[in-house]
Amino acid sequence: MKVNRKCLPAAAVNHQKLNAYHDQLMAQTVQFAMEKVRGELGDPPAPFAFFLMGSAGRFEQSVWSDQDHGIIFAGDDTCKSYFLRAGTEITDALELVGYERCDGEVMASNPLWCKSVEDWHQQITDWMTEASWQSLRHFSTFFDSRVLIGDAGYLTELKKTAFSILEKQPALYQRLIDNVDFYKKGIGIFGQLLPEQQGEQSGTIHLKQKAFFPYVNALRLLALKNKIFAPSTLSRFRQLPEEYHSLQTYEKDFKALLEFRLKFRREAKTYKEVHLIPIQDLNKQEKQELKSMMRKGYKLFSKTKTKIEEACPK
Repeated sequence: MKVNRKCLPAAAVNHQKLNAYHDQLMAQTVQFAMEKVRGELGDPPAPFAFFLMGSAGRFEQSVWSDQDHGIIFAGDDTCKSYFLRAGTEITDALELVGYERCDGEVMASNPLWCKSVEDWHQQITDWMTEASWQSLRHFSTFFDSRVLIGDAGYLTELKKTAFSILEKQPALYQRLIDNVDFYKKGIGIFGQLLPEQQGEQSGTIHLKQKAFFPYVNALRLLALKNKIFAPSTLSRFRQLPEEYHSLQTYEKDFKALLEFRLKFRREAKTYKEVHLIPIQDLNKQEKQELKSMMRKGYKLFSKTKTKIEEACPK
C-alpha cells in the first residue's frame, strides 16, 4: 500500500480541508485492509459499518491523530471472528500510515468495540444501566461517532437506543455531567496561564485537556439532551434549538480554537506534540487570545451544566 502521509501537513491550510484529507486517507487504508482480509477469508459474512470516534468522529483532528474506531456487523456471533480479524488488519494498517494506536484500546481489534447490531444495542443499555465512571466514559466515547464506511443507519439506531434510555431515566444526565466535570483549568486566579510543571511537557499548555475538553464535553451533553445525532462539536452548535441561542454564540470561540491549534501545531512531529503548545512560543497578544478561548470554554461548560441540571433535577 502506497499512501502519501507527508501530504497531510500540506493539506493543513484550514480545519475543514485537513479533516477531509484525514477521511480520505483513513478510508483508503481501511479499504486496503479489507481487501487483504477478503483475499484470505473471503467476502464479509454480513453487512457491516466501520465507524470513527474521538477527534476523528467529531471531525476535529489536527495534523496527527491516534486511533478511535469500531465495527458494527449485521450477522450473529458466528461472524465475529471475521470482523475481529478485519479490525486487527485495519488497526495495523492505520498504524502503518501514521495513526498511533489508542492507549485505551478503543479500536475495532478489541472485542469491546467490534460487535453485532444486537450486541451493540445491549452494550449501550448495559453501559447506561451500570452508570459507573468507566461505563459512562465508554458511552461518551461511543456517542461521538460517525460511520466512515458502510451504512450510517446502524449508528443512528444505536443512538436512538441511548436517547430512549435517557428519556426514561433523566437522572443519568447528572451522572454524565459528573463524569466530565473534572477538567484541569489552564488559567490561575491571577489570570496567568498554568503550564505543565513536570517532565517533557514542562512549560507547555495541554490544549486538549485545558482548552478543548470544556467545549467538547458541553456540546456532547447538549446533543444528548436535545437528541442531536451529529458527532462534531460545530454541527452540534448549529443544531441546538432556539432556546439555546445564548450558548450558540460560543461556536465562534471553538472555531477560533481549532484554527489556533492548527496555526501553532502545524509543524508538530508526533501525536503527543499536537496537544502541547510551549508558552514561550506565544507573544503577549497570542497568550491573551488563548486565555480568552479557554475562559469562554469554562463559561460554556458551566452554563451548560446549569441548564441541564435545571431541566433534569436530581
